[in-house]
Amino acid sequence: MRYQISGKQIDIGDALQAHVKSELGETVEKYSQRPTDATVAFSRNAHEFVCETTVHLSTGLTAAARGSANEIYAAFDACREKMDKQLRRYKRRLKDHHKERAEPVEFAEAPMYVLAANGETGDSEPETLQPMIIAEMETKIPSLSVGEAVMQMELSGLSVLVFRNEKSGGVNVVHRRDDGNVGWIDPSASR
Repeated sequence: MRYQISGKQIDIGDALQAHVKSELGETVEKYSQRPTDATVAFSRNAHEFVCETTVHLSTGLTAAARGSANEIYAAFDACREKMDKQLRRYKRRLKDHHKERAEPVEFAEAPMYVLAANGETGDSEPETLQPMIIAEMETKIPSLSVGEAVMQMELSGLSVLVFRNEKSGGVNVVHRRDDGNVGWIDPSASR
């Protein structure tokens, strides 16, 4: 497994890197036989250290976790425990997902735009209805079943996931609802 361990305005020593590689490698290997790479980023938020980890699995799914504590090792350990809990919860489904799928998840490229937030408050009308684009980039849209999309959303900690439905071929959305349930939007079903 490839590791990318970095610190945002923090110096990451060799001892911490070795600790991250051994502990995270052990956790991920326990639940997934073939992880491809992991990204671990440490930062500071006031008096706390924050650790954010993303692990890409060979099946095309991504698991993400975040932990914080007053010490950097404790922040990593909190993050690793969350990753362990997520992977343990989905272990059976990850293995089933891998058996049913002959090839890894396919990704389609799509343009993604970041729009400027409307800084106006109150009932005032904006000057124009055209939003200002402040960034343009590419994003990847996975081709998944609905169950896999829900699992991917849960593993990566996202509130919304856009995916191409393997069954219908159309673009679908799964999202976390305010009541805690998961919503599924399938525009092709309305035809």
